Amino acid sequence: MSERPRILVADDKESLRELMTRVLGESYDVVVAANGSQAIALLRSERFDVVVSDIRMPGADGLEVLRAAHAIDPHIEVILMTGFATIKNAVDAIRAGAFDYLPKPFEHDDALLKVGRAVERKALRDRADRLERALAERQGPPDSFEGIIGTSPAMGRVLPLLEKAAKSGLTVLIEGESGTGKELAARAIHRRGPRRLEPFVAINCGALPAELIESELFGHARGAFSGATGDKRGLFEEAGRGTVFLDEIGELPLALQVKLNRVLQEHELRRVGDTRVTPLEARVIAATNRKLVDAVAAGRFREDLYFRLAVFPLHLPPLRRRKADLPLLAEHFLAQARQRAGGTGPLGFRPEALRALLAYRWPGNVRELQNVVERAAAIAEGELVERRDLSLSKKRDPASRAKLIAMNWGDCSRRYERKLARRYFGALLEDTRGNVSEAAARAGIARESLHRVLRRHRIDPAVYRR
Repeated sequence: MSERPRILVADDKESLRELMTRVLGESYDVVVAANGSQAIALLRSERFDVVVSDIRMPGADGLEVLRAAHAIDPHIEVILMTGFATIKNAVDAIRAGAFDYLPKPFEHDDALLKVGRAVERKALRDRADRLERALAERQGPPDSFEGIIGTSPAMGRVLPLLEKAAKSGLTVLIEGESGTGKELAARAIHRRGPRRLEPFVAINCGALPAELIESELFGHARGAFSGATGDKRGLFEEAGRGTVFLDEIGELPLALQVKLNRVLQEHELRRVGDTRVTPLEARVIAATNRKLVDAVAAGRFREDLYFRLAVFPLHLPPLRRRKADLPLLAEHFLAQARQRAGGTGPLGFRPEALRALLAYRWPGNVRELQNVVERAAAIAEGELVERRDLSLSKKRDPASRAKLIAMNWGDCSRRYERKLARRYFGALLEDTRGNVSEAAARAGIARESLHRVLRRHRIDPAVYRR
């Protein structure tokens, strides 16, 4: 069970202290102080999330309590109360750094609402601070594995394999759509393995002209070709006993595939234009956004090289298959943006903004999410990212969301075919806030049938609950 937020109430009237204890006690741990000096002493000896203090008290007043609280912990939120409610008092309190202002007498619901908002803001600021400290220490957030963020079932299957791949020392082939974090996974394997103190050298096989790739990978001897004025070490040699990461290996020309296969087979390499051979000491990790099995069947990729690379195959799931990780990822990218901005910018996301992120399909995967969050952080005007701050692609499937949720599943499958099943049931669950029974009734099918469909299409209703 998580620890309940702690509220310090400071007021010189016992009746007010008892009232606040009754109002707030069901949701929070409430500690009371009979004056400002006692409140400051408690702040110095105990941890609190929110302080609710009267402005006018004998001895230390509410503004002194406010200054003391922020000196001890800048994240503590302070709500100031007074029976002399004036605009000037409210403005002075906010200017002094108070979270809000509570005039006496007050409605119980008003006090609960303001304290609840203060508790939420304190939690957001604490979370942002933890993420920024972890980033400053060059670590991932608390819920990460070497910078790979994920607690979803899909990532729960991948992370143990990354650990085993790191310890194995085998050649690894990482497959996954663009933007799923293949290089991040490769770096995690390198950092967790025995070669972590050696170089990690990466090359994108699709980013260089075919005539330069061989020289980049294996190096060349002086005079090997026009412009080769001296010997040059290739990336395999530069890596030494470290790791060579071959990104987009599916783009490697067939002629180079033959040579790479021989290098991996013989564990030695020869520079272009040289007769001497050099032992291959580096480990190889390759990655592709293609299905190499299909490329082999089509004759675009050599089968022998495929099997030599896929000694330890890994597949990274797309973001749409791991939506449970999206809030963690979004928070992480927001914390990175705050760090780059010197600690300024939004602390979190409005619920409607988070729902929009969860409902989106993310064709560009984690990389697209990072871009969207960074832009939102730059243009957001408040402490929370709003739905309007998110620039999500408007490209849609043939049927609009409104049309889909207005139909039952029979109509939808007849008019748009079952390829839209994920979108149809995703839209229904979004509209029913993850209520499977209501979604089944709207779809015109039995609840058990809907559960089977959701399992078949790997749709998690919990993602839509709020």
